Amino acid sequence: MTSIGSILDLLMMVALCTLIMTGIPVVFILTGCSIIFAGLGILFGAFDPFMLGALAQRLFGTMTSEVLIAIPLFIFMGMMLERSRIAPELLEAMGRLFGTVRGGLAVSVSVVGALLAASTGIVGATVVTMGLIALPAMMKRGYEPGFATGSICAAGTLGQIIPPSTVMVILGEVLAAAYQQAQLAQGLFSVETISVGQLFAGSMIPGLMLAGLYILYQLTLSWLRPEVGPAMPRGEAEHVTGWQLAHALVPPIALIVAVLGSILAGIATPTEAASVGAVGATLLAGLRVERGKPWPIYIGAICAISLVALGSIFDMRLGRQEVSDADLAATWVALVLALGLAYGMLEALRRAFRGGVLGSVSHATMSVTAMIFATLIGATLFSLVFRGLGGDDLIRGFLEMIPGGKYGALLVVMLIVFVLGFPLDFVEIAIIVIPIVGPVLLQMGVDPIWLGVLIAVNLQTSFLTPPLGPTLFYIQGVLPPGVTSQDVYRGILPFVGLQLVGLGLVVAFPALATWLPSVLFK
Repeated sequence: MTSIGSILDLLMMVALCTLIMTGIPVVFILTGCSIIFAGLGILFGAFDPFMLGALAQRLFGTMTSEVLIAIPLFIFMGMMLERSRIAPELLEAMGRLFGTVRGGLAVSVSVVGALLAASTGIVGATVVTMGLIALPAMMKRGYEPGFATGSICAAGTLGQIIPPSTVMVILGEVLAAAYQQAQLAQGLFSVETISVGQLFAGSMIPGLMLAGLYILYQLTLSWLRPEVGPAMPRGEAEHVTGWQLAHALVPPIALIVAVLGSILAGIATPTEAASVGAVGATLLAGLRVERGKPWPIYIGAICAISLVALGSIFDMRLGRQEVSDADLAATWVALVLALGLAYGMLEALRRAFRGGVLGSVSHATMSVTAMIFATLIGATLFSLVFRGLGGDDLIRGFLEMIPGGKYGALLVVMLIVFVLGFPLDFVEIAIIVIPIVGPVLLQMGVDPIWLGVLIAVNLQTSFLTPPLGPTLFYIQGVLPPGVTSQDVYRGILPFVGLQLVGLGLVVAFPALATWLPSVLFK
């Protein structure tokens, strides 16, 4: 039975990898392979059909997970910010600020990419938006096409690693389940866990480090070869006022501080912080989509900030047996603030609806969320059948026989993940691959936070690497006349090298990923 189960497991993985190359939606491939090989396993006596009875319980746990509720909220926040002209204003302000410096426009792209990554976390939208806005301006100023397109592609992928990010939420949830499974397999029944907040903290330093490497390369290359990224003549560079800079920078930075800061400070869970982000993005869209009196939006924003501050100071849970007078007074104040926030939100939603933004954002959020959760369901079924056929023992035996112990096994897994990053999305890899290899690596002593950050940086590199990196296909649709695919491939290679340097630094110095979580989450 065992040998038949192992053969079926191998055939199942081969079928999955083969069918993925056909372009069929992954959710159908996962579900179809699972059902077919479960049937074959039952037919040959290698799979217990009663194991399928655990599917409903697993799906119920997935659908009721409080952490995963953050996914549609973060998607809504990102989509709303994308349509509220955050990127154009940021690029315009940064371009004016750095325009007189050699490579200044490329530096502004990296800065904006980092800010948009922390605000939206949507790679494809960021690359396309910056390609439409920044690329024509860079070409007009005489920038080398490869340098310009490479800068845009690299900056766009920062949304994979810089928190808060939807894919990091999924990765954190999957890694937490794998970590618990690894501990149970070792006979540890008082299990530890990891949170999405810890993974956010772990990815913060590597993400900023990568952005810093991009900027250092852009400034150095432009200094050595001025023709690659010429500075704008001072007579042509428009001066940016403090008000223009503040108007472009303050809203996204305030939103980042409210969302990410509340998670890292322990004030809010990722789901609660995501709801704050969705509210803030809606208020911001209401302020920018349609002209009108700004004070209703300002009232809503002030009330939202005050509610977060009040909730961090007072305990306003009314179900307690003893409620102090201060907490009771804070509850009444919170009620008034909630009414003010509701007024601002209603006005913002009205403006977003009249501006045609609310409908498109809601539709996009629903589509992306449905895709993610459908893939989660298919991956849950696939993982259940794979384990039922003895896949855990097969993977464990394969990784344990690799020379080099846990580091050799980790290297092989990283190579597999890198290759899978070409045909698959980050979400699909996190849902399919991590539940299979994660428990084995964690049993071998790999730190879960370090593993999560390595996977994120690895996939970011894969997304950039020619000829199949998804980011390269995003930029293809917005290339202006005179810029070719060869320019894109040539320009992206140095940034792929920088990604590999960043990945090597995280491998060589695990504290880059583990130090901040250890400080913030003691």
